[in-house]
Amino acid sequence: MARIAGLDLPKNKRGEIGLTYIYGIGVSTAQYILSKAGISFDKKVNQWDDEELNAIRNIITNEFKVEGALRSEVQMNIKRLLDIACYRGMRHRKGLPVRGQRTRTNSRTRKGKRRTVAGKKKAPKK
Repeated sequence: MARIAGLDLPKNKRGEIGLTYIYGIGVSTAQYILSKAGISFDKKVNQWDDEELNAIRNIITNEFKVEGALRSEVQMNIKRLLDIACYRGMRHRKGLPVRGQRTRTNSRTRKGKRRTVAGKKKAPKK
């Protein structure tokens, strides 16, 4: 069982894909880690021996901020934006898209499920 950064990696995945299960590591970072450790990208996670596992662990702990530390840093950055009440902070507070996307249509992921708003009633004709 490969346990890195407090996370169990899936056994039967290729190495470069298995490492992406760690928060903060994408495909290119995983490839960098494996090449620096001298491990083939195609080698499955369950085929790594203890020496290779320790090499990967050392590279990740020394060079990258992952999992809990990274999550807390991201949350602190968002909190800072909220505290200084800048435009991005206000968008976070309102639950709207932060990076300039349109909101008239789309943006349902940030806004949540549609809530119907009652429209004005037309005045009767005389």
